[in-house]
Amino acid sequence: MRRHRWALTERRRLVNPARERLARIHRAALAAVDPEACVAAVAEGLAAGRSLRVVAAGKAAAPMARALESACSDRIRECFVVTKDGHGLELANGRVTEAGHPVPDRRSEAAGCDVLAVASRATRGEAFVLLLSGGASALLCAPLPGLALADVAAATRALLEAGADIEALNTLRKHCTRVSGGRLARAASDASEIHVLAISDVPGDDLSTLASGPCAPDRTTFSDAMAASRGAKLPRSIRQYLEAGADGQEDESLKPGDPALGLVQSRILASNATARKAAMEAGRRQGLRTISLGGGLAGEARDAAGRLVGLARSLQPEVPTLLVIGGETTVTVRGGGRGGRSQELALAAALALGDASNIDLLAAGTDGTDGPTDAAGAFADAGSVARGHASGVDAMARLADNDAYTFFEAEGGLLVTGPTRTNVMDLVLLEVRPPNF
Repeated sequence: MRRHRWALTERRRLVNPARERLARIHRAALAAVDPEACVAAVAEGLAAGRSLRVVAAGKAAAPMARALESACSDRIRECFVVTKDGHGLELANGRVTEAGHPVPDRRSEAAGCDVLAVASRATRGEAFVLLLSGGASALLCAPLPGLALADVAAATRALLEAGADIEALNTLRKHCTRVSGGRLARAASDASEIHVLAISDVPGDDLSTLASGPCAPDRTTFSDAMAASRGAKLPRSIRQYLEAGADGQEDESLKPGDPALGLVQSRILASNATARKAAMEAGRRQGLRTISLGGGLAGEARDAAGRLVGLARSLQPEVPTLLVIGGETTVTVRGGGRGGRSQELALAAALALGDASNIDLLAAGTDGTDGPTDAAGAFADAGSVARGHASGVDAMARLADNDAYTFFEAEGGLLVTGPTRTNVMDLVLLEVRPPNF
């Protein structure tokens, strides 16, 4: 009797040679954006000779701070770290706290106040250092005067459910919170230098969008924030505040040329492009021809899935080929299920693949948590729908209910990495083999 080529892991993850290749490629991409290594490479020459006041914020905050502490421990006067639940690490001298993400909570409000306090204590002769990574805007959510945290959280939730992209979400935050929109740089204006070292999780590595730009000029306005939230059910207090700002009754965020931003020196240490390049190199080591589709992954997850599967089906490769694309899709929530944008993309791809048995896909975040789940993403192939049916879950119904996690948990397609403590948006990897390969 011929040995079956499929196997199940302890998490019911179905594995085959193509999936194992894609998983290895994903791991190689993560290694290239390891935050501790990225900071270690530049730490020794940072603000040479000066004492440092350090703030680290985001999903990669703890390893970034640990690298700086290792290289500059004798110069660090103060170090405060805020990160997502489950992403903390023990530091020798830094204070580490965790807070709510993607919806801010009371800990986020307290962390925002603490960060402003650290920045305000930086004095002439010292450097203020901000170690920044994705997720920081939710983790540092101290509302502006006149706004309540509950309303900012409700506005965040409303935009997420409406399928808003990261730029729209951060445009709103820059006009509602005390750390964003360049305001942290203003708090640190007594320092001699301000250094921002960033792991980017935003399209184009735009520092005014990354973490809502705590030390970057903001080109958006209150009117832009109103437009970005159109269609979302914002709390009345938030909408009224934005309207008042648009009428000139509230202070705007810091704009290009503001003197408070003159001290800021910023550097992007790693980004989605870094991860994509590493994925391409890993694919070649796996014996695959590689094609880069760039960083244009965007739009509704299920629509992006259809485009990618259509492209993959149109190829007639002579050798196994890897397609790599990065970015960040959105999901308009219409159902009550569990999942994230990568899992939703994978489920839509499974439906679009039909009988294309020469294509395997992995859609996964680089942070290890896709949506409010413990999965980084999911695999899809031509057998996914049938395996789901055999396990008692219908692919079309689960997609309609935004319930990709339930589908892939039953079918065996989840990729579970645990927290990676980095974040450079998402990757989609497709292996396309010659027909009948």
